[in-house]
Amino acid sequence: MFNNTRFALARKRRGLTKRALAKEVGVTDRSITAYESGHTVPESQTIEKIANVLCFPVEFFFADDVDELPVEVASFRALTKMTAAQRDIALSAGSVALLLNQWIEKKFDLPRPDFPEDYRISLDERSKSDKGQQSSEGDQYPSGSQSNDPEAAAEMLRRYWDLGELPIKNMIALLEAKGVRVFSLSVDAREVDAFSMWYSDIPFVFLNTKKTAERCRFDAAHELGHLVMHRHGAPQGQEAEKEANAFASAFLMPRRSVLANAPRSATLKSLISHKKYWNVSAAALNYRLHSLNLTTDWTYRTLCIDLAKLGRDHEPEPSPFETSQVLKKVFASLREDGISKADVARELLIQPDELDELTFGLMLTAFSGKSHGNISQNKRPSLKLVT
Repeated sequence: MFNNTRFALARKRRGLTKRALAKEVGVTDRSITAYESGHTVPESQTIEKIANVLCFPVEFFFADDVDELPVEVASFRALTKMTAAQRDIALSAGSVALLLNQWIEKKFDLPRPDFPEDYRISLDERSKSDKGQQSSEGDQYPSGSQSNDPEAAAEMLRRYWDLGELPIKNMIALLEAKGVRVFSLSVDAREVDAFSMWYSDIPFVFLNTKKTAERCRFDAAHELGHLVMHRHGAPQGQEAEKEANAFASAFLMPRRSVLANAPRSATLKSLISHKKYWNVSAAALNYRLHSLNLTTDWTYRTLCIDLAKLGRDHEPEPSPFETSQVLKKVFASLREDGISKADVARELLIQPDELDELTFGLMLTAFSGKSHGNISQNKRPSLKLVT
């Protein structure tokens, strides 16, 4: 049977309106609506046209239902600024990524999620143990006082993961080591920075790779903030985004670390030099210094102007891009077993290019030629990451 839910997913994945698709296929708008609702089944010739326009194999439309992600399940950075098409492209990419992740998990043992069940409980336990005690900065932590503090949440998670105050070398590798499934988004839209979600008790992060390396790292930390602080109900809109931003800043640049290593004089040159220690953007470091009262309002604004002159998409002395280490190991193992990119795409009933867009382009170089091997279901390589 023609699967109307897969048809709707494929249309949204390509960012087409019903009217635009109807024009391309040569049917009426009402027909497309009827196909998606399941009230009408398109003729075989129409299905072939649909598959050709949407760049999905015909077989894709006859498989089992795909989990379509509702808007509420995902945390978007700038949902109000996104068009419906941009939002649908990102969410439908997430649905396809779920298919790929399920396929991978049937064949490999991936790291399991290692998150505190409820960060607020962890903070309350920490505050009780610290009650009445002075920290090295002279702060006190009365019971429950830190429950909604992104700074404290970032510090708590660093303690939980035993990271100390050291800079994080590879943000994506860290997330994957803690059980987060990280995929890429090939969406050429500034409004779609990244998004995250918990799905079947597994955390997912999707990163737009058409950003600077430093911004991708910050996006990853930002989404981690959502996963930790907003898992069990959360503030919505700008409030949630501000909390996630504050979490990312504190997680990448711990307060004690910044106090110990901050430049004596904040200038554009010193920002560029010191940002390398934490592997963040100069703009992020400028903000962090100001949030910790290490620079004046005038200095902060002056540096913002200087950085703006360089251009939003230009990062001085940029860092190398990070990519998925889990997917790299998965593809290496598949290649050793004679499994090609075409084989994987064929099993998932999608085009090979779809895989490239979800996997940081790793499949472009991971496979060569076509083969038709099969991985034994009894062979489940265990992928471990060292961070």
